Amino acid sequence: MSAYPPGSASTDPAMTLEAGQTAKILRPTARFMLSHPAHFIALGFGSGLSPVMPGTVGTLYGWLSFVVISLWVQPSAWLWIIVGGFLIGLWACARTARAMGVHDHGSMVWDEIVAFWLVLAFVMPTGFWGQFAAFLWFRLFDMAKPAPIAYYDRTLKGPGLRGGFGVMFDDLVAAFYTLLVFALWRSF
Repeated sequence: MSAYPPGSASTDPAMTLEAGQTAKILRPTARFMLSHPAHFIALGFGSGLSPVMPGTVGTLYGWLSFVVISLWVQPSAWLWIIVGGFLIGLWACARTARAMGVHDHGSMVWDEIVAFWLVLAFVMPTGFWGQFAAFLWFRLFDMAKPAPIAYYDRTLKGPGLRGGFGVMFDDLVAAFYTLLVFALWRSF
């Protein structure tokens, strides 16, 4: 019997791990998310804690945050925000994956957020319905993982930043496919 009450930091596996040690966390909690800044970022500031379709909720959060942030920044600043978000995501997703004991847990949605920001940087001028279409296409490509997305999702796994790259990269390919659909649509 533990000397600590249930749910305390001393009985939560995510709070008692030693450096480099991993435990499988099937469903992260708010406590886990708030235990480290990397977890807070990787779990999309809480949007990844959704019990239903966290990737879709994270993408919706990415859309909302893009609209709000765009009120204060010039469109040209988005390139730097996206690059910075990607680099931060390498670290945050690698660290969170290691702590969770799962390479690319569904609750880690920072990759969807940053990749959808990239899509929106190009399709924002199309208005709400264009953005909504981009949202649907992006989610389709992210969930279905057509080649080579599935290949990268399987092969770019590993410890450290390489693992973070694997988490982030497959969503960038889904963003590329979404932008390709829009480019083809505009060419007709």
